[in-house]
Amino acid sequence: MANEAEFQAVFETLKALMLKIAPECVVLEDHPGKYYLALPPIPQIKKDLWLGGVEIKKNYVSYHLIPVYADPSLLEGTSEALKKKMQGKSCFNFKKVDAALFAELDDLTQRGLVSYQAFVAQQAVPD
Repeated sequence: MANEAEFQAVFETLKALMLKIAPECVVLEDHPGKYYLALPPIPQIKKDLWLGGVEIKKNYVSYHLIPVYADPSLLEGTSEALKKKMQGKSCFNFKKVDAALFAELDDLTQRGLVSYQAFVAQQAVPD
């Protein structure tokens, strides 16, 4: 098992990726070892739409990115190394800082925000 300091470094590095998109989001949780974001609610849905977050778990640090669940095409062109870090359809788990994978995840996060915002905007258009 990785040490606590290493997990904290992973958490802080991944949280920095989320902080880049935070100005466009609602912060749901911001506690030591846990940071979650959502898109603001729209009238048709009436609640915050969870976007993702970072959380220190027992054996790894999880990076949740819901847009890749909502739009799997975002994963096209993703490296096999990053795909190997996936658990389920929208969660990536890390035990140590990996600058190359985190740079790729940063790009995916930015594209994911745009995709998710477009999806939400479509939901807000009246029929």
